[in-house]
Amino acid sequence: MPISRRDFLRTGTSAIAAYPAMMALGMLRTAPAHAFDLEGSGAGKHVLILGAGLAGMAAAYELGKLGYRCTILEARTRAGGRVFSVRKGSTNRETGAAAQTAAFDDGQYFNAGPSRIPHHHELTLHYCKELGIPLQVYNNINEATYYFSEGKGPLSNKKVRVREIHNDVRGYTAELLAKAIDQGKVDAELTKEDTQKIIEFLRAEGGLDIDKLYKASDRRGFIEHPGAGNKSGSIANPHKLADIISSGLMDPDFYNVAEYAYELQMTMFQAVGGMDTIAKAFEKKVGKDVRFGCEVKSIQNQAEGVSVTYKDKTGEKQITADLCICTIPLTVLSNIEHNFSPDVSRAIDFVPYMQTGKIGLQFKRRFWEEDEQIYGGITHTNNELAQLFYPSYDYLGKKGILIGYYNFNERAKKMGDLDFAQRQQLALEKGSLIHPQYKQEFETGFSVCWQKTEYSLGGWALYTAAARKASYTALQQPDKQVYFAGEHMTYLNAWMAGAFESARKTVADIHARVTAQRVAYPATSSIV
Repeated sequence: MPISRRDFLRTGTSAIAAYPAMMALGMLRTAPAHAFDLEGSGAGKHVLILGAGLAGMAAAYELGKLGYRCTILEARTRAGGRVFSVRKGSTNRETGAAAQTAAFDDGQYFNAGPSRIPHHHELTLHYCKELGIPLQVYNNINEATYYFSEGKGPLSNKKVRVREIHNDVRGYTAELLAKAIDQGKVDAELTKEDTQKIIEFLRAEGGLDIDKLYKASDRRGFIEHPGAGNKSGSIANPHKLADIISSGLMDPDFYNVAEYAYELQMTMFQAVGGMDTIAKAFEKKVGKDVRFGCEVKSIQNQAEGVSVTYKDKTGEKQITADLCICTIPLTVLSNIEHNFSPDVSRAIDFVPYMQTGKIGLQFKRRFWEEDEQIYGGITHTNNELAQLFYPSYDYLGKKGILIGYYNFNERAKKMGDLDFAQRQQLALEKGSLIHPQYKQEFETGFSVCWQKTEYSLGGWALYTAAARKASYTALQQPDKQVYFAGEHMTYLNAWMAGAFESARKTVADIHARVTAQRVAYPATSSIV
């Protein structure tokens, strides 16, 4: 007998079992991996997008699917914004300095901006899949890298393998806690069985012996590796806890942030050939709508629509549109003339950005792999370098580029205040304390100070709790015909996912306005 759609849906068991049949009958539509399934048409409405970074291009890409006409104004001569993979011929201009041009060999590169994709940033991974961008694993955590602490302690001014400090500190901490439990000094109600389970866990986790004492094991590496015949291998004694502490190796510079922070937990990914391949993939989709070399000078809401004045190589021009998406970093936007509301204007002026910088150093050979068995990962220091990143690609290749420093805040300001040659000299001087091979193997370098880089003026937005309530909230709503998008419009600051999530939210908001639907992101279906 025929069955009505209503009766079919009432039969829960049948509905679950017949999910494919429901789709075949047109009762359900298939959902892509990361559905963004808006209904209705933009009917040719003109949306002006300021900035051809990921947020701007992703917004244009999604709006184009819905029938909108987009124009993107980009001040730079390239797309991607802060997604910047430096390779041979790449240029970057900082305030008060001539343009810098990279002289790396063909095929060599480093990511001066974003370099990592967390496994849980589903939208970033979705776009990589949709646009056919191949990915590879990014080795964010490597126990073979080093800690290097400048100071006066017994372990200062020498490189110490991360695995040695990790295992020694873990062992001593487990020993101390086991002793405290034994002596009844832990303020917790534990049964005898519970106590025994915790002790056994601590013994396993910390590598404690039968007496619950920490002794060195092969977890922290070998002085002589095991091999054939009678070569059983030998290990060193553990570092003394007092020496670790007095050498600064338990200070914040050496906390295990890369292991514990949610955003930095493995598995992480990177785009094969450089993160700019993501920007280039979007540019292939929306490049016809991008006007490069167009520096925005004024943004003015009109009674209807919006008017933007910009300057290109031929002079000042004006363009009008029905709506505008502004993805310009707030540090740059604060210097652009506009007629936004007082609340929005204050928010734009108030939000600071991270001071940060990187330098890529090309070497004749990959000595960190050949001599020291380091394949990816990060060496941490307490000096101006802060972090050295080893490439997670082209393993066992002939040449390579490592990131000679990646620093923040005052360290980044100090390094950024130097000229290009001085930055490189300091990076080589400090880096050679860890890797003496620098002196013989270095070829060329390229540095980027983001707080001085034109059209960025900072790494990413920084919000205090108070700023989230005031500035952030003020920017979440459009100022008449102008919408704001970018990583600074999310809680995913510094990540490409922030740009993508913001782009989708803005597209949903605009489409709801144009089609008079009640649509919100991440909910993407129309509400009747």
